[in-house]
Formats: sequence, C-alpha cells, structure tokens
Amino acid sequence: MADEPTGALDSTTSDSVMNLLKDINKEGMTVFVITHEEEIAEQTKRIVRLKDGVIISDELTSTGKAKAV
Repeated sequence: MADEPTGALDSTTSDSVMNLLKDINKEGMTVFVITHEEEIAEQTKRIVRLKDGVIISDELTSTGKAKAV
C-alpha cells in the first residue's frame, strides 16, 4: 500500500517510483496507490474513487471499461 508515494517528488523521481510499483505489480503482487494526483492515478490499471468514505466510481483503465457504483 503506497499512500501518496509521489507527493513530494519531482516528475523524474515520480516516474521512477511509479515504474517500481508497476514492476512489483507485474510480479503478481497487488499494489494499492492512494493519491490525489490524477496523472498518477491514470497510470494504474484500476481507479476506485471515494467521496465521504463511499465508492463513487470503479474504473478499469487498462480495458477502457468503466462501471458506476
């Protein structure tokens, strides 16, 4: 679980961190990335958006399919 893993980083280091997390995921491990940065979220396979502790959307980005919750 990575809570704001790129929050205080420059863009080059942010890219390196995201690539590391993607590599970990490719090895079969589930990685949760919690972020407010849309650019970071868009690099993931799935985006789950919360508002007031309730899931408001659940989107599979790798296939372009989305489902409303």
